[in-house]
Amino acid sequence: MTDEIVSDKCEISLPFNKRVVVRQVEFASGMKMTRLVFFEGKRVTQIDLDPATAAQLAAAILPDSQA
Repeated sequence: MTDEIVSDKCEISLPFNKRVVVRQVEFASGMKMTRLVFFEGKRVTQIDLDPATAAQLAAAILPDSQA
């Protein structure tokens, strides 16, 4: 397994008793990613986003007045 430095940024409660944890991950190579970890009952889904993709997702989620 690769060495990672993981820092929790926030945890958000979602509808229907679900939640997401946002983490900052730095790999041994120096690469940094934003990790989204979704918890749905016993199911856990983890998605790593590079900075450009995270910015694209943020822009898509934000209302037009904040983009």
